Amino acid sequence: MAGTVDPSAYRDAIVVLATAGIVVPFAKSFKINSVIAFVACGALLGPYGLGSLSSKLPFLSTFTVSNAEALAGPAELGVAFLLFVIGLELSFERLKTMRRLVFGLGLGQVGLCAGAIGLVAYALGQPATAALIIGFGLALSSTAMVVELLAGQRRMTTTAGRASFAVLLCQDLAVIPLLFLIGVLDAQNGSGSLLAGLAQAFIQAFGAIAAITVIGRFALRPLFRLVAASHSTESFMAATLLTAIGTGLIAAAAGLSMGLGAFIAGLLLAETEFRRAIEVTIDPFKSLLIGVFFLTVGMGVNPAEIAAHPVAILAVAFGLLGVKGLIIFALARRFRLSQASALETAIMVAPGGEFAFVLLNAATGAELLDHRASSIALAAVSLTMVALPLLARFARHFAQKLAVPVVLPAEAAVPPPTDHTPRAIVVGGGRVGRLVSSMLDEHGKSHIVIDSDASLITAQRRAGRPAFYGDATQPHFLKLCGVEEATALIVTIDNQRAIDETVRAARALRPDLIIVARARDATHARHLYEIGVNDAVPETIEASLQLSEAALVGLGVPMGLVIASVHERRDAFRSQLKPAGATAAAPAVPRHARSRRL
Repeated sequence: MAGTVDPSAYRDAIVVLATAGIVVPFAKSFKINSVIAFVACGALLGPYGLGSLSSKLPFLSTFTVSNAEALAGPAELGVAFLLFVIGLELSFERLKTMRRLVFGLGLGQVGLCAGAIGLVAYALGQPATAALIIGFGLALSSTAMVVELLAGQRRMTTTAGRASFAVLLCQDLAVIPLLFLIGVLDAQNGSGSLLAGLAQAFIQAFGAIAAITVIGRFALRPLFRLVAASHSTESFMAATLLTAIGTGLIAAAAGLSMGLGAFIAGLLLAETEFRRAIEVTIDPFKSLLIGVFFLTVGMGVNPAEIAAHPVAILAVAFGLLGVKGLIIFALARRFRLSQASALETAIMVAPGGEFAFVLLNAATGAELLDHRASSIALAAVSLTMVALPLLARFARHFAQKLAVPVVLPAEAAVPPPTDHTPRAIVVGGGRVGRLVSSMLDEHGKSHIVIDSDASLITAQRRAGRPAFYGDATQPHFLKLCGVEEATALIVTIDNQRAIDETVRAARALRPDLIIVARARDATHARHLYEIGVNDAVPETIEASLQLSEAALVGLGVPMGLVIASVHERRDAFRSQLKPAGATAAAPAVPRHARSRRL
């Protein structure tokens, strides 16, 4: 007998999955940040957007959410998973390495920004408790967006990237005591002594945290060893989800937040050998549940309320960027960051973040904060988060303008030769470039090495190699290096964007030039063939071929057969990666002809 299905029971799940599976990828194709896409979808499909019209237009109810409370549970799980992953990414070694920036710059930023914003809120008529919560909530930045933007620009390892990450790390740590403080204030709610309530809550929290820590230390590692021994992906996934949710529920039962329990579980697992496997396992769930959280954030945005207080919201948004930016810039300079790095860090960290919604909504629910003040503050935070990708571009632009010009050592200031002698050009003076250069020397092939890292060029020249400083992505510099007479261009650098730009510039100048380029993986190699290389060498494929060669020789297969097999497999990979039209863009040259030209 066929059962009956109520489609409305699955409406909210469909909205979430459609946003994550269709809208977000579509937004990313236009280079729109996924966080902004989730927030925008929440505002559009939520109870203050199209959801408010579902009573008049019933067909809208099939793809809108009229009650944001229905997603409160999944959103809280999203916050718990976010804190669980933050705990996983922490380690005593990392904190020890970055302690100066985390506990110096980061702690100073949180304290000074919270104090300054809180004083402004108090001066504007907010009670002391509400002003304190507003100050700390707006002092926090968006870890999810800033890290994604820095990683996308490959700037995590720069001075500004490390400083921004250290500040965000300290802010993430600060969320835990702030959530605990709001829970205590909620429990008191004006009744009894605050000091007695704090003492009672502290004892209760200490007991719960101690129980989670003790049980975790003695149970988690044996549990994951047992699950890992079963070689079952499903069991490992179930154990990971059980740990994150179970510890969160234990903390919630003790009157704390789910996020606090999940955070402690993450910290405990960060010191085990299962850390990386857990991160990979939980990543899809984390991304989806955090997306639900940002979706509910967007559903809380009321366009009518924003329209009623546009001046106040804009004033808070600009004031937030100004106050935080000035404080962070001054602190960064105090910690001896360059003017350019300090400015970039200040602009990236100045906007508000997702934890402002967690703290201010929790405070509003506990009646510690007025709903109108909370709405204005969160609307201002939303504006600063939406502006963050644009601010990141400005930050990079201004940082480049303020950057101190590179003073080249004498060895790196030598210009390329102008004798128009045909020779190969090796782009990159790093580990791979040095090896390629030594092989060319061994076979008597004339060449020069170019790189935009002055220290590498200095080291190469001091070792007696013909190395020259400059940016290979610039056509003018390639001309100075003799690309128009060059026998070949060998790109050995590991920056994907720079590889692509170098190949395009060289191919535009010399349609017949032999270009051999390093590729990150098969996808990148396929792209390089499309833009004109003769040969692309994917790191992942070459590593697997070398491993196979070593294993087969070790197993007793004759060396000649192994080498022949590896060459056949390499040619097969090349034919799969190389598009049919690649030969038109960059004519293939027979191997014997290549060796003669080199």
